[in-house]
Amino acid sequence: MTTTLKGLAFAAASIAILAAAVPAYAQTEITVQRFFGTCDADFGTNTDISKSAGECGIITSQINKFMADNPDIKVNVNTVEWPGYDQLTAQMASGEPPDLVTMHESVISDYQSKGLLTPLGDVLATAGVDPAGFTAAGRDGVTKDGEVYGLPLDSHAILWHINLNLFKEAGLLNADGTPKMPTTVEELLAEATQFKEKTGKPFLVQAMANETAMFTRAMYIYLNQQGSDYFADPTKINLVTPEAKNVVQMMKDIYDQDLTTKDQDYAAMVAGFANGDGGVEVNGTWVIGDLDTLSKQDGKPLSGGYTVYPLPQLFGGTPSYYSDGHAWVMPTKDRSDDQVAAIGKFLKFMADDDYDWSRTGHIPAIQSVLDSDEFKALPHRDTILSVASIAKSLPSAVQRQFAIQDILGEEVASAVTGQKDIDAALTDAQSRINDLLANL
Repeated sequence: MTTTLKGLAFAAASIAILAAAVPAYAQTEITVQRFFGTCDADFGTNTDISKSAGECGIITSQINKFMADNPDIKVNVNTVEWPGYDQLTAQMASGEPPDLVTMHESVISDYQSKGLLTPLGDVLATAGVDPAGFTAAGRDGVTKDGEVYGLPLDSHAILWHINLNLFKEAGLLNADGTPKMPTTVEELLAEATQFKEKTGKPFLVQAMANETAMFTRAMYIYLNQQGSDYFADPTKINLVTPEAKNVVQMMKDIYDQDLTTKDQDYAAMVAGFANGDGGVEVNGTWVIGDLDTLSKQDGKPLSGGYTVYPLPQLFGGTPSYYSDGHAWVMPTKDRSDDQVAAIGKFLKFMADDDYDWSRTGHIPAIQSVLDSDEFKALPHRDTILSVASIAKSLPSAVQRQFAIQDILGEEVASAVTGQKDIDAALTDAQSRINDLLANL
């Protein structure tokens, strides 16, 4: 081969390598920021969403599938530690926020009220997503000042995850094998005492160390059950009430009578319940899928003996509940028309695949999915569907809901564990929260 031919061959080979390395089209890049953990070892390359499980596995596989279906769009994924709002605030302050972010609906007002989020109405309409198809809870959760600021993914709530094997040992099953659910505080304490006497284990398995969310969400549920309008004015909370004292007194009685686990963080609670350390894990919709999978394995404390119910209606009155939701929101920033179109495609994909997200245990935010036989056929959905119709969030005008959650949870914990008198804890919680809201 002559030098000229060698040169031509080298040039041809170089062109072939470059052609293989560079797409034949220009990719539009968007940055998506999410929580829900990391699981690349199991699902990092998975595009078959039906083979994914759990929050992390499903959302990772959904994004992988979207990119496989849309090779002209490159999705850069930032995974942040839950809930990620400190990082997001810093990104916004620097002028470099991501294009889409997972956000709790209870937090949207904090950013929307400061002009940090862009309304999604036009983006959704162009992509073919009609907010009329959202559930009432989902639509309310993302609508602020009459405009839609997010694509709702779900409604989620804390529930009673029940070990039926231990309930049977304690004599707390009905004739049809369902758990006996208390209808008053007195019944709850009696059943919890019977459970402890029969099994030698605490009735409730709870996260009570470095945990505020569970205390607060339970407070909201039981205040709602009593018809307490504790946020009649969204700029002030009213906690110095008989209804609030009733709830904290119940929690303290459970604690003082050793009917619950103590000094456990979230991870210890999850592991303890899986290991059969108690009868009821107080945790969210998001663990239903994982616990159901565990119950189908042989030789486990939950084998063949898991179910889940809403927290019981203990205070009479009209059934009521509390829920929050996850949503995709779009931080305000300059974007090209192609990027906005790519965001619309991404949101349409997520709306169309809300069923797969509901396999986590969360309640769908798309009404057609909630109504579908496919969703209703998922394990345990029949026992929790009432949450979808009776649950409500805090009024949308209430700001700093995550900060309020921390304050209220801290003060309730101090009363439950005996560090403060109940009245003092509720007074302090009210004062601290109202000071926060008065100085926004």
